[in-house]
Amino acid sequence: MFLFKRKTPPLPTRISYSQCGEDLIIKFIFDQLQIHQPSYIDIGAHDPFYLSNTALFYQFGSKGINIEPDPALFRAFATHRKQDINLNIGIGDTAGSAKFYIISTPTLNTFSKTEAEGYSKEGPFTIKEVIDVPVDTIGNIIDRYHGGEFPDLLNIDAEGVDEQIIKSINYQQSVPTIICLETISFSSSGNGKKNKELIDYVTDNGYFVYADTYINTIFVNKKVWARQRK
Repeated sequence: MFLFKRKTPPLPTRISYSQCGEDLIIKFIFDQLQIHQPSYIDIGAHDPFYLSNTALFYQFGSKGINIEPDPALFRAFATHRKQDINLNIGIGDTAGSAKFYIISTPTLNTFSKTEAEGYSKEGPFTIKEVIDVPVDTIGNIIDRYHGGEFPDLLNIDAEGVDEQIIKSINYQQSVPTIICLETISFSSSGNGKKNKELIDYVTDNGYFVYADTYINTIFVNKKVWARQRK
């Protein structure tokens, strides 16, 4: 008598570059809407692949705009995201320049002095350097690089100035189909607070919450969802 071990079929694998699988959720939504190569604008892009919510779409042939104010982090985009438009600037409510705080942990880099100085209360985080960085408005960037039409996906991870960027958008004009937005305050102990006011602001401007990964909230434009789902 021979005993054969039953082989368990391999589990299907899906590549995700996001921190909590946000890119897979967003891809599912776009697939439902029959948008298979969505355009994007990624504000606070940080890295071409690591913790990126847009890298998956780039690998599927999509193109977009990456905004990364840290000159050291920006260099990788010129090498690895050559088909994208890569801008070494920040986004604000007016064009000009602003102080940018480079933190010992680069994912925490910020234009917010309050945010930068508060990191020391959360752990061994220090301000390494403060530099002047060019800043432009999101409207100017879209007019200049995307023909005045908002890309399909707006991804924001701007550490402390997310709300300022969201509130600078003219929701009566062109808007993104999906917004992925960090909606929790930073806390190394896991005690971050959700920004309910920011979530309400986005939903009051024509979006509904499709998913929340605790760190990020994914919003879908109500009109686009209703139109494409008929």
